[in-house]
Amino acid sequence: MENDSRIYIPGHESMIGTAILKCLQENGHFNTIVVPSDKLDISNQEKVKEFFKAEKPEYVFMTAGKVGGIVDNSTHPAEFIYYNMIVESNIIHSSWLSGVNKLLFLGSSCAYPRDCPQPMKEEYLLTGKLEPTSEPYAIAKIAGMKMCQAYNAQYKTNYISVIPADVYGPNDDFNPATAHVFPALLARFHAAKHDKDPDIAVWGSGSPKRELFHVDDLAEACIFLMQYYDDTAVINAGCGEDISIKDMAYMIKNIVGFEGSIKFDLSKPDGMPRKLLDIGKLRNMGWTPRISLRQGISGTYEWYLNHQA
Repeated sequence: MENDSRIYIPGHESMIGTAILKCLQENGHFNTIVVPSDKLDISNQEKVKEFFKAEKPEYVFMTAGKVGGIVDNSTHPAEFIYYNMIVESNIIHSSWLSGVNKLLFLGSSCAYPRDCPQPMKEEYLLTGKLEPTSEPYAIAKIAGMKMCQAYNAQYKTNYISVIPADVYGPNDDFNPATAHVFPALLARFHAAKHDKDPDIAVWGSGSPKRELFHVDDLAEACIFLMQYYDDTAVINAGCGEDISIKDMAYMIKNIVGFEGSIKFDLSKPDGMPRKLLDIGKLRNMGWTPRISLRQGISGTYEWYLNHQA
């Protein structure tokens, strides 16, 4: 990937897409193709084919898709499986038709079995049952990763799949009804502080663990892998450390400055008990994350304060 290579980022308006675009430009890649979602409907197969034929991208970072937390996944399972499968199919197929040099597809750690051995190695995919609350989304992501491998096998393409840990940071979705656990908690703790609430309820027992991976670290990892990784096997990207939701809640409470108490609502589901990625393959290639969790949460909260509606 040269500085003048034509690079397309489906989903450039998303948290991850925004971070990748910024990181590309910081590294001298300015020949990027970005199209607002209201100008190109990537769920329309013919429109996507026409776009690729006209624009002729050389590299594609596939960051587009419908994402959400446990509430959104449980409420809209059909939307999660339909939209993600159709947009990934359109982008991957059109990339092949137009002769894209290389494509990077973003999977998800929820694609691993619910009761997966920890930390989760890439070879553990499809070795057990999925977490029910995120199964439709996970199946769509598995389909995308398998589609990349199938095109590599049949058409000799160079499509790589990266499985990131739970990503957080600026431009996240902070709506508690649709967000993942971290941004939902951050927004709720801020609101509770503002309203001087005496306590705040957190779903579940607080015992599940999550590996929080800053979006700027993920962006750097994706660009590194686009440059140096050419294996058809999937590869994990994360920070290699996790934290319980209970400890995460107390860290957010401390950073936000909420003075009330935390109550755990045991009537609500916990979700997947643990999702720690084994990032040995990525570390052995020479890449390591640089943003600590406390630094990342503090920076994200500062961004949130400056970008509230």
